Amino acid sequence: MHVDPLIVEKKPEERAGLVSSPFQTQAISSPSVTVEQLFESTGNCCEGRGLNVLLYGAVGTGKSTVVRKLVLDWCSGTTLTHFKLLVPFSCEDLSQLSKVASLRDMVGRKYLHLTKHPLLSGEGDQAKNVLFLFNGMEKMNLDFRIGSSELCSDPNEALPPGVVVVNLLRKYLLPEASILVTTRLSALDRIPQKYVSRYAQIFGFNDPDRQRAYFTSRLLQQSGETAPYQEAQALVELLYLNLQRESQLAAACFLPSYCWLTCATLHFLHFTDAKAPIRTLTGIYTSFLRLNFGGEVLGTGTGTNVPIQEQQSSLMLYVVRTVGKLAFDGVAYKRTSFSEKELEQWIGGKTKTDEELRQLAMFQTDVLDFFLVPCVESGKHLPKELSESDERQYVFSVPEMQEYLAALYVVLGENKSALEKLTGQVSVAIGQASEDVGALFNILSKFIPLRIFAVFNLIKLFPKLYEKISTYNKGSIARTMAAELFRTEDSNNEDVLDQVEQTLLGVHGPQPKQYSEGKPFELYPIFMGGLLHYGNRVLLQQLGCTIQSTTVAQITRALRKYLVRELSKPQPPEELMDLLVLLYEFQNPRLTAEVIATIRAIPLSNIRMTPLKCFILSSVLSCTPASYHLERLDLSSCLLTNDMLQILWPAFRHTRNLNLQFNSLGPDSCIILRDLLRNPKSAIRSLQLCDNPLQDSGVRTLLEALPENQSLTHLSLMHTGLGDQAALELAGKLQQHTGLQELNVAYNNIRDNAALALVDACREHPSIHTLHLYLNPLSDVGKKSLYVRGVPKSQDGSGRKVRVLASVTEGSDISEDWHPILRVIRENASSWDRQRVKQQLKIFLRDLEWGRQQQQSLWKRLHFRRVEKGVRKTLQMLEKDAPYTG
Repeated sequence: MHVDPLIVEKKPEERAGLVSSPFQTQAISSPSVTVEQLFESTGNCCEGRGLNVLLYGAVGTGKSTVVRKLVLDWCSGTTLTHFKLLVPFSCEDLSQLSKVASLRDMVGRKYLHLTKHPLLSGEGDQAKNVLFLFNGMEKMNLDFRIGSSELCSDPNEALPPGVVVVNLLRKYLLPEASILVTTRLSALDRIPQKYVSRYAQIFGFNDPDRQRAYFTSRLLQQSGETAPYQEAQALVELLYLNLQRESQLAAACFLPSYCWLTCATLHFLHFTDAKAPIRTLTGIYTSFLRLNFGGEVLGTGTGTNVPIQEQQSSLMLYVVRTVGKLAFDGVAYKRTSFSEKELEQWIGGKTKTDEELRQLAMFQTDVLDFFLVPCVESGKHLPKELSESDERQYVFSVPEMQEYLAALYVVLGENKSALEKLTGQVSVAIGQASEDVGALFNILSKFIPLRIFAVFNLIKLFPKLYEKISTYNKGSIARTMAAELFRTEDSNNEDVLDQVEQTLLGVHGPQPKQYSEGKPFELYPIFMGGLLHYGNRVLLQQLGCTIQSTTVAQITRALRKYLVRELSKPQPPEELMDLLVLLYEFQNPRLTAEVIATIRAIPLSNIRMTPLKCFILSSVLSCTPASYHLERLDLSSCLLTNDMLQILWPAFRHTRNLNLQFNSLGPDSCIILRDLLRNPKSAIRSLQLCDNPLQDSGVRTLLEALPENQSLTHLSLMHTGLGDQAALELAGKLQQHTGLQELNVAYNNIRDNAALALVDACREHPSIHTLHLYLNPLSDVGKKSLYVRGVPKSQDGSGRKVRVLASVTEGSDISEDWHPILRVIRENASSWDRQRVKQQLKIFLRDLEWGRQQQQSLWKRLHFRRVEKGVRKTLQMLEKDAPYTG
């Protein structure tokens, strides 16, 4: 899978022309060229010498990918076939070599089968069939001065790797060989112009069509099966619509690296299932930075005699201390855009020495545009005073990157106060000294006056004082995570995974309600938790950003306390979903189990569940011990599907009261629920399946579990399409389950005979005390018979009394259960058939009027009037289409 980026050949005098905005590349008139075209012979090159091609571009434009694709195509014989030997080298690897070696030895060490290859012998013009690839030349400190790099023409002469590469480029060593070098923009002039035959700049994906081609090949290739394939096609279309708007996403996807990040995030959001390897959003972003900055260093430039390893520092750590600091300030003050003056202040404001100025220039040339781009969505999330000014505003390429870098800045401890930093430095220095002279103090204490000795002891205790300050600082990080996760002003926003999806695909239709001012930063605390996971810490350590295990332990201990404190308060479903995401990103089973143990209910009603969210819920609950049981799991109106139910199986096993109403689950879903109820470890006591089209076939499947299940006490099949035949089968199987206490089959298609059979079966059942039958097509005679059947036949104990809820009246009296009947109708009327419900309410009014006329007592008439008022109010609510307010 590969989409060619835009590569434009440059004249030597044009090579310094950089593109400042992604959309300016659309004005480039020069045609795109391929790497193969760059090695076509030109009349300007010297006869008998190979070409030196320099391919340069910013971080993330796709230089390394082009090189890998070139190697694969050459191996398959589809490009550069006139070269008989292609030798790729990583300049990062070469920079780490400390011993001298000849060219042939360097090739033989990396590629054993090429040891002593005749084409590299230097004899005749055999080297014209050889192409050398040097990827990432900026990682080598090449010096073309004669005094620093001696001349060499013998491929068997042992020299430092940098000197060998310089002589290849000088054409002193194997002059007939061709060379392709890739490098970053800041290192463009490290190779003198006279040694470069052709310059070519790589611009990435400069138009939406290239971006769409990448998204199509990547997403459709990974989807595989038919259903995911169709979903992937829909995602590509939504992405393309968002790109055509010249959105901020289009500016980011100008770099192929961000196209990779977009596809990886969408695949995580839409194609996660129980069979896939565990991925986290934090892990995706950490891998993204590892791919782009792994081994990247911020060098001091050329012309120094200091060894290359000593003069370079981690580029990622420099990013955290500059761009991360800017990101943290934006999160702290709810800002996503920054002016040019602010960029200068935060990123280069404290630069003083010449060395720091050189590093800053390299950083601004190579890396800054990777993270910050001009804002193309003017006025969005901008403070009023800024949006009205003419000064250009800059934003992070993708909004989530700001939250990730801010989280990394905090977790690495870069936001310490000056006192904390000074305390830490002094503590380390004194701690090391105290180890060396500790024994000496013990001897001198016998001769030194008491007051002086007290000063020495105070110095020795200084590291312990710092440890206390450090522990307090880690506690403040945990407190920040909990506070940011449960911010009151963000509590009504959509859950964080939906926000990430909207960033990528845009919002189609009505804009979601935004309750907080500015952009909510709800990923920020989740990234903080995810960065503490061991796998992410290993990747960050490779980038030069170390998070100590002691730091993780301190933050984890404090975080548990703060999360439990926040969970003691009622939280909306969106906030609970964000908590589950945080615990999943953390990947710490012990912490997860301790936090979940304090939760008795997880209400997630009206959350748009996806396979990923279901997987997160199951993963989190799977961390708890087998003895833990959730009292209530509310998944009503969550758009669940059969596949999601399968993913949720581990979560259901820990649940006692399961609410699955309003999910459009069909008969096939009952197979999963049947197997769940049959499972001996199932602890489900209440199962609510209201408003799901289960039909008779689905209910029959569900009934197969009754003989083997011993935990179920409440079963609700209201408005599930249940007919007479399935109702009769239900009546016949009730005796096989002795624990059931309440059965709800209201608002179905059950008529008199089937209803009477159910009442008889419930009366003979040892434990059922309530049966719901209202809103079924029952005749007046049938309703009267139901109440008569609900009363025991005799006083000798044969049969039991069963509450039968069929209408608001019982003959000429008011039913004791009129109030719960009306409450259920009001709560669910918005999703039910309005005409059918209105018809039933009018029947209730008719029965009430007839019953009131039969009463002689004034008090009873007033009671009838009160119930009539409630029914009329419900009827008016339906006619006005007003929501139920409780």
